[in-house]
Amino acid sequence: MEKLKFTFQIKPTVDGKSNFIAITSIATLDDKVYLVPEEYQAISLHKHIQATKTYVTLKSTLKKRYQTRNVWIKTTEEILKTYVDEAGNMIFQDQFLEEINQEQSPAVSKMTLEDPIVKILEKLVEDKQNEEKKSKKKLAERFVIEKFSGRNSRACQWMEVFEKECERFNIVKEEEKIEILRLFLDKTCIDWYSSMMIKFGLQSEWSEWKSSFLQTYTSKGWTDSKYALTFKYQTGSLVEYAVKKERLLLEIRKTMDEGTLIDIIAVGLPDFITDRINKEEIVHAKDLFNELGRLEHLVQKRRIIKRKEDSKPVREKCNICDKLNKGARYHPEDSCWFKPKLNTEKDKKQIKLINNSELECELQYEDQKN
Repeated sequence: MEKLKFTFQIKPTVDGKSNFIAITSIATLDDKVYLVPEEYQAISLHKHIQATKTYVTLKSTLKKRYQTRNVWIKTTEEILKTYVDEAGNMIFQDQFLEEINQEQSPAVSKMTLEDPIVKILEKLVEDKQNEEKKSKKKLAERFVIEKFSGRNSRACQWMEVFEKECERFNIVKEEEKIEILRLFLDKTCIDWYSSMMIKFGLQSEWSEWKSSFLQTYTSKGWTDSKYALTFKYQTGSLVEYAVKKERLLLEIRKTMDEGTLIDIIAVGLPDFITDRINKEEIVHAKDLFNELGRLEHLVQKRRIIKRKEDSKPVREKCNICDKLNKGARYHPEDSCWFKPKLNTEKDKKQIKLINNSELECELQYEDQKN
């Protein structure tokens, strides 16, 4: 057999909360149709079909519940071994498939789609799903995690925290994880989510989303490490500096021992602070934080002293007195006693220069006449 025709349909799960893709029947080239038992219809049991390119296209085609597509799939050696035995019988999971008339198959699907009870159930399920979406938003508000923007934290650590939060609130279904992930993305990450929805859709595997997320946002250079290690105290609270540096260091190396962590935090502190801390007494990071909290007043005191120094008036030497050889005097030039005299001398010099230039011109003119 060169190819087989598979009937795919989106069906609800037992609890009716979500959907799954099912293979309901298989047809051969000679128009023989074989039903797949309900317990074997889930696409997760048909690994070789999932690996085909045709199935990838099919996933993006099927979107609504009970939507059906009949698709021909080219058979490989693995597919033939899975669905056809040596004698040419249609089998699956060591079970012979029931052959039906081709006329019966569409009738069944038509009845299913047009049944008013089914439509009522669909409406009820849809309403229930809308309620669940609202409850998911409320649930997401309880997540202890900040939105990921691609810059505020490392992708690996953020994803690890996100998965732990999902586990804490018993969110185990892959579809729910993908749906909730959108609520915790910010800025350009939302564009990434939209493109992933186009490529894979909501009914895809969480591992694909996780892998793509880490490949896209995991930093492959040394920038984060260099920034964390060289981050130093500049101004503000000492405790805030220490807490931020601890976070930066743990983001690049979660397994860093506490002693190394304390040493690197202390390196970024000013000398007048570290000189007042006894290293032998600092065993845990919290001990260092307590000491820094105790020494906050030194930073504030130094800041006040610096502000006073900056506010002191700067004494500048009077240039007028200096030029007139009156000695070093410190006062504004506008109020200098000798300012009028200096201006008078400047005017005289200018007059002399002008007179000399005029005489020079006249002499040159007379020489030309002679």
